[in-house]
Amino acid sequence: MTGWWDPAVWNLGVIIAAMAAAILWGIHRARRGSLLRVRRIAGVEAMADAVGRATELGRPVLYVAGVTDLDDVQTIASLGILGAVGRQTARHGCRLVMPTDRSLVLAAAREVLRESYTAAGRPDGYTPDMVTYISDDQFGFAARVDGIIARDRPAACFLQGAFYAESLLVAEAGAQAGAVQVAGTAMSHQLPFLVAACDHVLIGEEFFAAEAYLSGDRDKLGSLRGQDVVKDLALGLVLIGAALVTLAAATGAGWLAVARDGMLRLLQP
Repeated sequence: MTGWWDPAVWNLGVIIAAMAAAILWGIHRARRGSLLRVRRIAGVEAMADAVGRATELGRPVLYVAGVTDLDDVQTIASLGILGAVGRQTARHGCRLVMPTDRSLVLAAAREVLRESYTAAGRPDGYTPDMVTYISDDQFGFAARVDGIIARDRPAACFLQGAFYAESLLVAEAGAQAGAVQVAGTAMSHQLPFLVAACDHVLIGEEFFAAEAYLSGDRDKLGSLRGQDVVKDLALGLVLIGAALVTLAAATGAGWLAVARDGMLRLLQP
């Protein structure tokens, strides 16, 4: 290896450059006003219905942004979704309750809700005590959230963010309270528990796509489009590589073997 470039991993440089180009292209198109269509996600559509149900029943909405700090991208995405939920609760006049376990998340969530209520034309509906700090302790936080659910009996629970062993404790308490629950996380090992206890779950990339869709930010939507293009390109390369390997083995053609070897060098880690 000489300097900052290792010729042995040239293929990774090509792949990273192609990914960056696709994402920048998507952002450029979005900024120029190109129509970006995001497919229907049932969990996103259920959010408005859940807030409406809570309003009709005169019961609060509970929002939990996971148990990690602002250095986790899932917490940042959750705050984007919180902004959309806050605008809905502001329009409906529904009470929002948000317990947190990190001081930075507390401050950020309060600012997000203040902006959401102002954007909805209801700045007087916002109060700082909507968002409260409980504890950095994982199970202490979960126990307190369960107590809030048992006491306030929210009609809608939004569990959006990174969760660990406390996920089923909180989700089961919401299910027992009869709340409509919409969860979203990229923690694959917690998805089975959330799927079992919640009505709707944003799984993995759906969670981040929902944040981009609800925020309406053109840069985020363009980045989402660019990532889809990258996935399409990756799938196309895999299919072409598989076809070349199969045809080269079946026909023994020299040019197919050369093309196969070139494709393998491009795709090898």
